Formats: sequence, structure tokens, C-alpha cells
Amino acid sequence: MSWTEKRNEMNAALRTLSKAIPDVATGFGTLSKAAKTDGALDLKTKELVAIGISVADRCEPCITFHCAALLAAGGTRAELAETLGMCIQMGGGPSMMYAAKALDCFDELSAKAG
Repeated sequence: MSWTEKRNEMNAALRTLSKAIPDVATGFGTLSKAAKTDGALDLKTKELVAIGISVADRCEPCITFHCAALLAAGGTRAELAETLGMCIQMGGGPSMMYAAKALDCFDELSAKAG
């Protein structure tokens, strides 16, 4: 299954969950919007951090969402690669496996965007 298909499948599941618990979903949306507001860090940097956490937590759906958001924020493959290097340094072998997934996701999504 492609990263785009995985993201679409997760979006459908999230819509179902949001209907079941609308107040929680709305609260999470509000939190996400507030966290992504530019401050000392810009959105692109925050998305790089989010991908780092996604790799460390081994969350494939998070990788897909944040790679797409990184692309939208103007992030580059080189910036992602350096971030993934730090993930590997901090998380060892398991982070290396998910770093490879994150780079593959970014490559697929950027090829479709460009």
C-alpha cells in the first residue's frame, strides 16, 4: 500500500472517530492549530520536530501526515534527512527503520506534488 493510500485510509478512520467523539476531536484540532502557530519556531521547523517524534514513537500515520505538512510548509528532503539523522542518533536501530519509512513517504508525496 502506498503512503498516499495509507494517509487516505487513516483520514477515513479519523473522520469516523471524530463523529463518535466530536468534542475530543474538536479539542485536539484546537490544540494542533495552537501548537502550529508561528512563534520562536516556524511551522516548517515544528513539522520537522513532529516527524522526529513520529519516528521515535513509530507512528506510520503520523509520518504520513507530517511529511505532507512538511512539504506544504516548504520543507526539503535535505532538511528531513538531517532531522532523521538526529532521530537515528537518539533512537538507534528502531529509529533507523522508521527514518527509512519517513524518507520513503516524503519521496513518494513530493513526487506526486511536483
